[in-house]
Amino acid sequence: MEQQAILALVIFLVTYGLIISEKIHRTIVALAGASLMLIFGVIDQETALHHIDFNTIGLLIGMMIIVAITAQTGLFKAIAIWSAKKANGNPLYILISLSLITAVGSAFLDNVTTVLLMVPVTFSITRKLKVNAFPFLMSQILTANIGGTATMIGDPPNIMLGSQVPELTFMEFIYNLSAISMFITLVTVGCLVFMFRKQLHTTDELREEIMKIDAKAEITDKNLLIKSVTVMLLTILGFFLHQMLHMESATVALVGAVLLLLLTGEHYLEDSLTKVEWTTIFFFIGLFVLVSGLIETGIIASLAKSAIELTEGNVTATALLILWLSAIASAFVDNIPFVATMIPMIKEMGNMGITNLEPLWWSLALGACLGGNGTLVGASANLIVAGLSAKEGEKITFMQYLKIGFPLMILSIVISTIYIYFRYLV
Repeated sequence: MEQQAILALVIFLVTYGLIISEKIHRTIVALAGASLMLIFGVIDQETALHHIDFNTIGLLIGMMIIVAITAQTGLFKAIAIWSAKKANGNPLYILISLSLITAVGSAFLDNVTTVLLMVPVTFSITRKLKVNAFPFLMSQILTANIGGTATMIGDPPNIMLGSQVPELTFMEFIYNLSAISMFITLVTVGCLVFMFRKQLHTTDELREEIMKIDAKAEITDKNLLIKSVTVMLLTILGFFLHQMLHMESATVALVGAVLLLLLTGEHYLEDSLTKVEWTTIFFFIGLFVLVSGLIETGIIASLAKSAIELTEGNVTATALLILWLSAIASAFVDNIPFVATMIPMIKEMGNMGITNLEPLWWSLALGACLGGNGTLVGASANLIVAGLSAKEGEKITFMQYLKIGFPLMILSIVISTIYIYFRYLV
């Protein structure tokens, strides 16, 4: 077993090294790493399938289909022009407004869906103003993950916590995480404005051109718009009620997608399926299988035991350790499979003598969701934006992202440390 654990760790580290180097496409690398876990017998096929989070995969596919069909109505272009006009065509003000829209949208939709909606809007604006899209994309990734921290349906790690820990209800997430998420959003946007203030300039002529455009004229199919928006609102309502309805969030998203396809007909079927980011979907599948090797060989369990020994069962020390461990780990290991391993680890801590688990759960939620901002592979939203951006011909590299994302992630965790300590531990 010890030999298998070493093998799993070597495969994992080599795979992540190749993902970071970007010499080979990350999806190919992740699938290759997953294949090696199977070939060398670290895990078997049935175990690998068990570890793939189909709730996350289904949620992504369902929402991608809904977004793909809705995009054909011209709604997102209309939103782009409306927001740009409200900001008087000033790129800096547009960055602020789109960042705040992304944060709020991520809290009440989910961060993946929100960035799927916002990226087309962003490219629409940046092309008209002839400014670099990168600052806008970075701000949306960061604020999507921060805004998504505020509610149970906002970020996949929170969805997993809400479904696997019964005491963490929808209202508990809002009560414990919404205020701190709003504060971190404002601090992050302020930092981004300071960083990019010299880059975000355009000519008065281009600003005037934006102001002349009629946002309503961008709506190309009102009948399709009504159907798409109705289904989208029903799907969002489904996310709010999914626990009461005893339905997983993936089921809600997929039912919404199927309903929209039924209303629109087969004409939209093939087109919407081609718009699904399959390279990103398979990247996640590869990651889930890769991390399952660490779980099955006991590497994660030994981390839990080491954590307890390190903190000697002290709640304050354990909570802050989980916050920082989750943040740093989630920056490099996708936060969804990481949280899947941390939930049983914290439950195990409860069995080992720590009675007050509440600070530990909120530390995990903040660490995993905010830590996802650290690197390009840290969270679902990051990878979705990178994938969409690459399709538009603007590649976001690992190092380009790291220089901005990692320092701002550390700042958000410092703020979270102060919050966790004074709210739960004093």
